[in-house]
Amino acid sequence: MLIVMAGLPGSGKSAVAGMLGRSLAAPVVSVDPIEAAMWRAGVARSQPTGLAAYIVAEAVADGVLAVGRPVIVDAVNAVEPARAQWRSLADRHGVRAAFIEVVCPDPAVHRRRLEGRSRGIEGFAEPTWEAVERLRDEFAPWTDQRLVLDTTADLTSTAATALEFLARGRD
Repeated sequence: MLIVMAGLPGSGKSAVAGMLGRSLAAPVVSVDPIEAAMWRAGVARSQPTGLAAYIVAEAVADGVLAVGRPVIVDAVNAVEPARAQWRSLADRHGVRAAFIEVVCPDPAVHRRRLEGRSRGIEGFAEPTWEAVERLRDEFAPWTDQRLVLDTTADLTSTAATALEFLARGRD
């Protein structure tokens, strides 16, 4: 199974992805550390490293799926081309693409999370609240079936809801 996390920065998708990865013994392939690694390797920030990070994440996820293991992709996935990329990857392997959109509907909580986090990704600056608000305006409407997770609930129950959704898809 290809599990595709989506949502705005600071919404809690990486926390949920990590918990799912531990529960399912599935690797989590996260786009932000990949992009930061490109910058550390000398690829100029003026290059399309965001797009390149999605392509690298796809290649890594492809390798995991090729050996018959589930994989979790952790990225914003705000636009249809990104979502289509994951559907295509799942189709190539004959597995389900399970989309999980993570939302934090309380703006004060969301902003506090964003501004208080430090993921420790060397060379990667956390986005500003203003950047997140701009991205929210650009977030494409969904056409895929997906689970929408409200992360104002505690992480354990949120992850349990996601695990139930994933288990239903295997039936």
